[in-house]
Amino acid sequence: MPTPRTDLRSDVGPETAPVLVAHVIDRARAGARLSVDEVLALVTADDTDRDLLFAAASTLRDEGLALAGRPGVITYSRKVFVPLTTLCRDRCHYCIFVDTPGQLLKKNKPAYMSPEQVLQVVRQGAALGCKEVLLTLGDRPEDRWPEARDWLDEHGYASTLDYVAAIARLVTAETGLLAHLNPGVMHAHELAELRPVAPSMGMMLETTSRALFETPGQPHFGSPDKDPALRLQVIEDAGAARIPFTTGILVGIGETPVDRAESLIALRDAEERHGHIQEVIVQNFRAKPRTAMQDAPDADLLEYATVVAAARVVMGARMRIQVPPNLSDPTEFALLVGAGIDDWGGVSPLTADHVNPERPWPHVDDLAAATASLGYELRERLTAHPEYLADPETWLDAAMHAPAAALADPATHLARTAPPVQGTRNAAPAGSGAQEESLEQEIGAVDHVRGTRNAMPSAPTPQTGSLEHGTTRGTSTGGTVRGLAERAAADPLALDDAAWQRLLEATGTDLDDLARIADDVRRYTVGEAITIAVNRNLTSTGFRAAGAQTPDQFDLADAAAIAADAWDLGATELCIQGLIAPEEAPTAYLDIVRAARAAAPGIHLHAYRPQDVQDLAARNGLTLDEAFAAMRDAGVGTVPGTGVKVLSERVRGLVAPGDLEIDRWVETVTAAHRAGFRSTSVLFYGHVETAAERIAHLGALRRIQSETRGFTEFVPIPLPGPAGGVGLVPGRSALDEHRAMAAVARLFLSGSIPHIQIPWTRHGLETSTVLLQAGGDDLGGTLLDGRVRPEAGIESGNELPLTDAARIARRLFRPLRQRTTVYGEPSDERKAAVR
Repeated sequence: MPTPRTDLRSDVGPETAPVLVAHVIDRARAGARLSVDEVLALVTADDTDRDLLFAAASTLRDEGLALAGRPGVITYSRKVFVPLTTLCRDRCHYCIFVDTPGQLLKKNKPAYMSPEQVLQVVRQGAALGCKEVLLTLGDRPEDRWPEARDWLDEHGYASTLDYVAAIARLVTAETGLLAHLNPGVMHAHELAELRPVAPSMGMMLETTSRALFETPGQPHFGSPDKDPALRLQVIEDAGAARIPFTTGILVGIGETPVDRAESLIALRDAEERHGHIQEVIVQNFRAKPRTAMQDAPDADLLEYATVVAAARVVMGARMRIQVPPNLSDPTEFALLVGAGIDDWGGVSPLTADHVNPERPWPHVDDLAAATASLGYELRERLTAHPEYLADPETWLDAAMHAPAAALADPATHLARTAPPVQGTRNAAPAGSGAQEESLEQEIGAVDHVRGTRNAMPSAPTPQTGSLEHGTTRGTSTGGTVRGLAERAAADPLALDDAAWQRLLEATGTDLDDLARIADDVRRYTVGEAITIAVNRNLTSTGFRAAGAQTPDQFDLADAAAIAADAWDLGATELCIQGLIAPEEAPTAYLDIVRAARAAAPGIHLHAYRPQDVQDLAARNGLTLDEAFAAMRDAGVGTVPGTGVKVLSERVRGLVAPGDLEIDRWVETVTAAHRAGFRSTSVLFYGHVETAAERIAHLGALRRIQSETRGFTEFVPIPLPGPAGGVGLVPGRSALDEHRAMAAVARLFLSGSIPHIQIPWTRHGLETSTVLLQAGGDDLGGTLLDGRVRPEAGIESGNELPLTDAARIARRLFRPLRQRTTVYGEPSDERKAAVR
């Protein structure tokens, strides 16, 4: 592990300390080229000096946006993150992205994503409006791992970079999306070879510190591609090749303030020579489990923001300064915007940040709202920034002119607001016949190896097909289960209901193929992390205002004590649901919430099923909208989407006639979403329902989601006896019944409802572990019993401590991530509070 960092100002010597920040800012504003000592004064600014620095950085940013013709606009790119290979020849001490060949075997994960797997993910991204495909991978894995070399030889590629070029061509030809290449260190001739397949590339400088590279025990020791001189040469060669290039620095990996200053100067100088650096990323270090630096502290927030502001002053008004929004808490956005940033980078509505799997992307709508609250408008850009797209003859290869123009607004050169063009083969510029022939040959080479191009569906068109609007455009049931599953993985709208039913009834090796393909979709979209919330249940049916008479009952004082106790035990969520007894006051629903909120103001209240909300509204004389407004005012944050078995009146009448009518359940959950509440979604299976009814249920959920985007997860729950435990396929084992349901749910809902939760209380831990390999990615909640009236919560007596959940994750060689109710990141305080 690297030597722990000490005071980062300790190397500021007497000769640099007297440099005045105000004087440095004045010189920068006058156009002077700042020295290392002057930049050092900026990156070490504190107190009053920091205020001056931030004010100057904000002013420069606003001036730059005005010069660019988009005043008040902060940009982002809507992207698909494709981890083409996680093998790497380097050994960075903070990286969780890479795998060894042995780890790949244990995860049942290929050395490289196949063309089919890439297109499956990219097509779903296209359907969600993505325009960038970020190809990220380890550096030259074939130089370290024979397994990588063998894969490349078997598939006909000279190198990993050769395969990168083939995939970049393929995704643009097949989907119209633009590749941004991030394959690590490249030589000048390799940059030239990749230029025709991507409008932009990138590689973080990270730091100019040679000590971090040369000293045993430091983060970059033993990683040949982290040599600062080598990385600076790549940036230089990219400039000479006229490639719009993204680069930046890491803050908090052990570098000194002088290193930070020298790194910014180096980037400034390269930009002045070539004009090719389109954005500078200033990224804060976040410690990751199972790495050599897992115990190192995260980058200090104020130090980090100060370096961001220094980067703005050093790089000037016209540079785009980017910070990754998922690596900071939304409460920190104001500080970062105040430090002069004007770009949030890539944000995906589909895929995880595979480099930082513990840090989920913010929802684009939430990011837009946060940006607006700070006085700026969020606008989508392409992977190449507008200034470079405005001069394609200089900055883009001829092969990229038409694909980039198809997605760019001709006036602003930001992203078009219309849906992306799907495929650009026929849009090649005049005189590009050779390029077109080469492109066809490249795709043909991929097809020759894989033999499946003709089976590939066309790129999906958003919001069409039977899943979205009840009309059929899918395939017939012809073909193998594997072929149907692969088509579903590429485009869930491509299958008709009969084909989905066939998948749901798969057995034997067909089921194994289905589960594997579903798990690949999980891996390459939501990522490897297994998530879980620390929570407690409280069943509101047990409320008695006059005082509890049995262990499963509680009064308002108990509700307050339960919430306070859950908070003290580290919980982030209290789940409250169940009809209030008829003899209790109609205000009891809200009284319970207010009591819990008053006792534990920080806890998230996940409260009241659609049936409960209907009862609350009826007994209090409220409309649904008024009921949801009252719930919000009382402190409810989200609602459970439970209280339904299958969205079928036939099934409801046979199994749960006391449940809310299906149309009223749909009405209520839709109203909740439109009122700003997010919810879970469920299916209780294994009783009287048919395969067709399960598929219709999933289709109804997907249609609701296309309208509201309100579902956070889907939970397929097996119904226990005596009515439950009925398999769809005679003779198929219970485990295979569950595998089929989890896998079909993952494929059917991919690109719509992102998370598939495995209800461990119904399955047990062993079966749950298997289902996490069939498309599942979430374990729900820990279900703390707590120390106050544990029987007052449904499923009391079942707890899943984080340590036990972590053991499951370790068995699968996947990380465990503690989450909030809406899949955000809990605060460090909440994580530390867990007992």
